[in-house]
Amino acid sequence: MSEGDSAGESIHGKTSVVGAFFTRVGQVYQSWLDKSTPFHLGRWGGTLLLTAIYMIRVYILQGWYIVTYALGIYHLNLFIAFLSPKVDPSMLDEDEGPSLPTKQNEEFRPFIRRLPEFKFWHSATKGIVIAMICTFFEAFNVPVFWPILVMYFIMLFCITMKRQIKHMVKYRYLPFTHGKRTYKGKDETGKPFAS
Repeated sequence: MSEGDSAGESIHGKTSVVGAFFTRVGQVYQSWLDKSTPFHLGRWGGTLLLTAIYMIRVYILQGWYIVTYALGIYHLNLFIAFLSPKVDPSMLDEDEGPSLPTKQNEEFRPFIRRLPEFKFWHSATKGIVIAMICTFFEAFNVPVFWPILVMYFIMLFCITMKRQIKHMVKYRYLPFTHGKRTYKGKDETGKPFAS
């Protein structure tokens, strides 16, 4: 392959207009994502608003239940990945790599998620946007008895969460930072305060 044979370049080695346009759009999109990173509440608030708009649209149109069910399953999978540790303790040998502390006196190791919060938000939002786009196409409006889908989703959610909670209890990890021990300083005897 010569130097000018990449996807964004024409035969003569010059950047194509279409390739340059999509590169620029990608850069602007990534810039907005980077700027939104510290604003947790704003990002999730926007996603909840988008979810409400989607649900109102599905309710008014009285259709696209399969798309909504698929979106729910996708969000459930994202949530399970968000709650799971990056390195599954059930797959590790005793002396293989870092693991979660299992005893009170072991060194604190921070909980590292399999799916970080930002990627969870980004994927969930993209899923809602794709589902919203699907509601504009009649081909995705498959007739189905929706109460069965709701019952099946509730059962799937309960079974999956029960399994995840058992895993959390068995390997003694908490996927949230609220309530963990923090150190404020030392008392008169030189021992650290724990809260």
